[in-house]
Order: sequence, then C-alpha cells, then structure tokens
Amino acid sequence: MTELPFHSAVQLGALLRERQLSPVEAVESALARIEALDPALGAFVDVDGERALAQARAVPAGDRRAFAGVPIAVKANTPVTGLTMDHGSRLLAGYKPSHDAHLVRRLRQEGFVIVGTTKTPEFGILPTTEPHSTGPARNPWDRERTPGGSSGGAAAAVASGMLPIAHGNDGGGSIRIPAACCGLVGLKPSRGRVSRGPDSGDSFLVCDGVLSRTVLDTAAALDVLSGYEVGDATWAPPPGTPFVQAVGRDPGPLRIGVTTANPIGAPPDPDHVTAVRETADALAGLGHRVQEVSPDLPGPEALPLFLTVFAANIALGAAYAQLLAGREAGPDDVEPLSRAMMDRAAATSSTEYLGAVAMLQAISRRVIALWADFDVLLVPALAARPPRIGEIDGSRTDAFDRAAAFAPYAGLFNVTGQPAITVPAGLAADGLPTTVQLVGPPLGEDTLLQVASQLEIARPWADRRPQMGY
Repeated sequence: MTELPFHSAVQLGALLRERQLSPVEAVESALARIEALDPALGAFVDVDGERALAQARAVPAGDRRAFAGVPIAVKANTPVTGLTMDHGSRLLAGYKPSHDAHLVRRLRQEGFVIVGTTKTPEFGILPTTEPHSTGPARNPWDRERTPGGSSGGAAAAVASGMLPIAHGNDGGGSIRIPAACCGLVGLKPSRGRVSRGPDSGDSFLVCDGVLSRTVLDTAAALDVLSGYEVGDATWAPPPGTPFVQAVGRDPGPLRIGVTTANPIGAPPDPDHVTAVRETADALAGLGHRVQEVSPDLPGPEALPLFLTVFAANIALGAAYAQLLAGREAGPDDVEPLSRAMMDRAAATSSTEYLGAVAMLQAISRRVIALWADFDVLLVPALAARPPRIGEIDGSRTDAFDRAAAFAPYAGLFNVTGQPAITVPAGLAADGLPTTVQLVGPPLGEDTLLQVASQLEIARPWADRRPQMGY
C-alpha cells in the first residue's frame, strides 16, 4: 500500500481486476494522499470523498473494465455533476453543475472514480495556476514554483502521487506546459479527437486529454476519451487500431527533425537545449534518422493573430460564466488580465476575428507542409524554467507577454491542430524535471505514442519522485 500512490492507472486497473486490491482501497488511498498533501500543494478546488467512496462501493465484483475503481480528477472548467466548476474565477465560486460533460460520462463508463476537480487559472488563460479566488497550485518538485497551467492542479496532483492520472485540456499548451513543469507525460490530441460537448461546440484551439506518468496510461485514456458524439460539428476520424496498441510497437526508422527555434524568437534556457540534444542522441541510438532542421515557422507577427482568437475564446468562457452565475461580472469578480482579454475581444469586429482565423489557417498549411520532410519534430517543451509563484499572475495585464516568453513552443500546434506530446528527459541542476516536446503530423498520435514509448523504455522516468512524493 505504501507504493500504491505511484502505481500507474493501468497497473491499478490490473490489480483491481485481479482482486489484489478493492476499489474502496484504491480510492481511500488516493483520498488519504490528497488529505495529507493538498494543503501544501493546492491542487484541488473540490474533493468529495463521500461520493467517491460510494462510486467505489458500487463497482461490481469481478468488473473487467480497464479502469473499474481507478481514481481520477477532472479540471474545474469541465462539468461534473455535483462538483465545483469555477473556471478559476470568483464569479463562479461554489458553482456545481447538474450534468456531466461527454468526456466525464466516458470516464465513468470505463469505471474511473472521480474524486474531485482540480485548479485552473482564471478562464485557463495563463501557463501558471494561481487563481486569486482559491490561491495558487504549487509544484511538488519545488513548492515555491508553479506546476504550470492551465491544467496545473491536475499536474500537481499526479506528480505528487495523489492520483495516477488526471484530466486536462489544452488551448495553447495547457496540458503540455504543466506536464513539462512537473515531469509528466502530456499529450495534446489532434483537433476534434475528443468531443467538447454537450456545452461547448467544436474549438479551433482547445483539445481535452490527460496528464499521467506513463505513455501507456496516456494512450489508454485517449482510447476512452476519443470518438464522435451525437451532434458534434466536426470530429477526427477514428484510428485504425486502438491507441494503446501503438505503445511498444516499433515504428521503424523515422525522419526526426530537431530545432530549438520558436515563433517569437525567445532564447531557450540551456537546460532545455541540453534536454533536446540528449533526446536527439537517444533517438539516433534507437535507429531514427535525426537531423537539425530550420523550419519556416511563423514569426512574432503571428502572435497578435493568435491573441485575437485566444481572447475571443476567453471572452466566450467569461460570457458563459456570467450566464451560469446569473449576473454580469463586477469589478472584483474577474482578474485584471481576464478583463483585458474580455475588452480586447469586445473591441474586435467579427470581420477581424474571422480574418485572424483565416490567416492562422493559411499559416497552418505552411507549417504542416513541413512534415513532408520529416515524420516527427523534436523541440523544447519550454523556453524557461518553471517560474516562481507570483512571477506570471493574472493581476498583471502584461502577463500574457511574459507567458509567451516562458512557453513559446506550444500554441503553434493548437493553431495547426496537430498532436504534440511532452515527455520527461531528466533532471536539471535546480532539481526540477526537464522535458521535451514531440510533434506529429495531423492525426499522428500513434506515431508520437510509439516514439514516446521508445524513449520511456530507453530512459525510464516513471520512478522519479519529487520531494513531496516520498
């Protein structure tokens, strides 16, 4: 039981099916870990142990579902019946929806037990998780630093062993950035892979997924979450075989391009450059054809286009929050950065918005064409080390610019809709993990999972534990 917090979700599922562990024991272990660690880490907005234990007791004896009795959490910008969904905002403090998102229903159908909801920065804007309404989430590797964002609560919960796996979503790096900060696996699926219903329509930027400690967990969860739901306007076609079958399968020699360039020209920290170089050497040792490339990436002029679309998404989320709250947001209800985003969106005409989308789509075609020359692109996950708490905060209207310099490698692939995955690479001198990002062609999650699995076998990372993990 002492090692239980660091079992993977797949391992826990196997123990449960083999009756070496009961669902109640699995959930009790997670709840005890949350009670012990969350006061110092602040990963959760809401924990409902009584309801979670009732779900665990309801798992039938002999249940053969892959995750029957495995605990999980959902990010607090996604509806879960009876659990707080505050979007990180005072405006929705204590709001509890009366229905589940489609992806939550899918998790339940596969047997996952939802123990609570995890923190997000207000409306998911920043790559840190420091909502004024509930206080910051902290990195288990160094509590003075951010776990990243916007799925920072999820990352803190998984990295510290409170949970084996947690839901997150990614509109500009919000799965991959916290995974990178906390030494986890974080896959942003292809656009349209996971339904955002029933509340949200299809999104140009946002995808849902999970944060986990292993590639196998990530693949297995993607099989659970992905697929068309009735009424979806657009959706990714299903894979030829389940994603979990890609893990451990030899992809053969691939063409892997390597670059540390990014669209805004931010210089990467030497630790991140070292992580890329060492990973490139490992991939070459695995038989891949690895070479430095100078891709024709968009420059800083693309950032205002992205911000136009991103701000509109934030304003839409804020409008939805006001609808749920039954009132307009007052001066103290939202943070200054959120208000600035709302004002920017209000000042943007529909023609300007559609023009920005069209220009980003044109940029996407140019970027995706680069995959004719290679199969996978290897880049840093971050440009800087995880900031200290308070360095990138929603009280500053310039926080978005600071955020872009911290994590300039993520948002481009939300624009193109390509799958991208962050995987651990090692530990830096500051004691925090280093991580790299692999980017695949459209609908190429299977290739990314194969390569990530090779790296995981060659350079295992799942047993690395932060100070709070012992």
